Amino acid sequence: MAKNLVIMESPAKAKTVKKYLGSNFEVLASGGHVRDLPKSKLGIDVDKDFEPYYITIRGKGDVLSALRREIKKADKVYLATDPDREGEAIAWHLQELLKPDPKKTFRITFNEITKDAVKNSLKNAREIDRNLVDAQQARRVLDRMVGYEISPILWQKIKRGLSAGRVQSVALRMICDRDAEISAFVQEEYWTITGSFSMEGDKKPIQATYFGKKKKATLSSKADADKVLAALKGADFKVSEVKEGERKKAAPLPFTTSTLQQEAYKALNFPTQKTMRIAQQLYEGVDVKGHGTLGLITYLRTDSTRISDEADAAVKKYITDSIGKDYVRAAQKEKETGRRIQDAHEAIRPSYVNLTPEDLKNDLSKEQLRLYQLIWRRFVASRMKEAVYRTTNLKIEGNGHIFTSSFSSVKFDGFEKVYSFSDEEESTKKRTGKMPQEGSVFASAELNAEQHFTQPPAHYTEASLVKTMEETGIGRPSTYAPTITTLLARHYVAKEGKAVFATELGEAVNNLMKEAFPSIVETDFTATMETLLDGIEEGNVSWKNVVKNFYPDLHQAVAAAEASLERRKVKDEVSDVVCDQCGRTMVYKYGPHGKFLACPGFPECRNTKQIIEKSGIACPKCGKELIVRRTKKGRRYYGCEGYPECDYMSWQKP
Repeated sequence: MAKNLVIMESPAKAKTVKKYLGSNFEVLASGGHVRDLPKSKLGIDVDKDFEPYYITIRGKGDVLSALRREIKKADKVYLATDPDREGEAIAWHLQELLKPDPKKTFRITFNEITKDAVKNSLKNAREIDRNLVDAQQARRVLDRMVGYEISPILWQKIKRGLSAGRVQSVALRMICDRDAEISAFVQEEYWTITGSFSMEGDKKPIQATYFGKKKKATLSSKADADKVLAALKGADFKVSEVKEGERKKAAPLPFTTSTLQQEAYKALNFPTQKTMRIAQQLYEGVDVKGHGTLGLITYLRTDSTRISDEADAAVKKYITDSIGKDYVRAAQKEKETGRRIQDAHEAIRPSYVNLTPEDLKNDLSKEQLRLYQLIWRRFVASRMKEAVYRTTNLKIEGNGHIFTSSFSSVKFDGFEKVYSFSDEEESTKKRTGKMPQEGSVFASAELNAEQHFTQPPAHYTEASLVKTMEETGIGRPSTYAPTITTLLARHYVAKEGKAVFATELGEAVNNLMKEAFPSIVETDFTATMETLLDGIEEGNVSWKNVVKNFYPDLHQAVAAAEASLERRKVKDEVSDVVCDQCGRTMVYKYGPHGKFLACPGFPECRNTKQIIEKSGIACPKCGKELIVRRTKKGRRYYGCEGYPECDYMSWQKP
């Protein structure tokens, strides 16, 4: 029998694929990237046409030796790394290092790890796409140039250990700009008047909001509100208009990487990095009782909302059989993004729509199940009819002044039978009492004026930052989560609740970048670079030309910054804790395991303290308060403040 070798990235994926291919195939994993630019230097020969210098990644020698041995035995070699630019580049690096016979080496890709998809990929084997490889090489080289040229400037002018990044620096600027907008915001006063109108014999009064007379009124002060209340004193109120209608709410599109990260953050409170980690597990394969190892969702890095014809037919059959044929919607045009869809992928969807979340509740971890349920429901909902509401809009009039109120009730629940948006805000109310008719007179009315102030824009959350990055063309699906993770790890930004805001260090880095490298932190410039990378992938642009045009200006700006910029001091955040060794007020510092307290008298005083994070929960063993502690490796746990007298601890929040 012929022996075929399939090389993948992940051992988990290799295990899942092996099940579908049988004994005629050997399936091995490279463990991700096998070679990269060296860490110790730029790794790009500027004088020799910007040729990158790749080295084998440390620790990959044994893996490569094992792959070479298997290649010698194989009649055919299939490179089955991920179906995107990075996966294509890994396949090319494997080919360059392993040097299999070109006549027996093929590239295969699949969007989902199912038997049909894997088998079909073998039938459609192809050569490595050099345009995809070059697009990834260009991204890697550009990112390396920005990081290795600018980071030393940050070390010299601010402090050691800092870094700059082509996408990271733009995201930091967006956060700093939002913080500045919030700081500069000036509140404005305004007033609203609400009315509670009761009909004879009806226990449910109607709540309505003051509109004005013939046009919308603006109440800017208490005097404005008092003037309206005076005009309405003793007024008789009646319904001057009843307008009934219908409102339709369209079903959502299936998830892309960006919308999955946003919705998982809002609905499940998952940080973007956590969402991608769990989605990767679902994609690579999970052991399901009675089925073995199954890849449960399609590829997780995509900005397409397209669904294959087979998947579309399968979900519509499921809806017909399990929910009702009246819920299946007709074909619908998918969203146009106005730019190229990455790699013509499908949207993120379940690989097997008939495997419901209920079927998998005993096979998945709690977090895997919650994310799978979100993806499954969104996909099923995307193929269902719109929800339809009956609407009633009332105008209530008294002494020529108008109040308005809106009500709605479900006429047909449509897709909402399985899915509703996490941040949904209905502007209309449900009416449980009798609905008044036109001309109905109210027996009583209670009016109430309330003062308000305009609110500044909200701080970014991880979800809203990802949304803005996508809308402005900054980064691509594979870069959203790593960008946010890097900003947090470098302590350029911090989180308070869900809000993301720039630290003093982040503001110092951003100010330097804006002064010395304005083009790097311009959203339009970075979005244009992404468009150029797409052009390389399509074969319309030479990757070397993109790099050649970018490097001279960068190098010149670095030289100017080195000569002209003055050193900037970033003050440490001062705490209210007094050093018990020298009496100075301690400051906050950052280490490998997060924030800690340190004496500003270093090196004379080397006192440090762990920050005590109280949980507000009593110890179940002795009754004292539990505090959040960390292991040497940084893992959180809950321990009693009475330690060592009380040794209670728990990994989970009690």
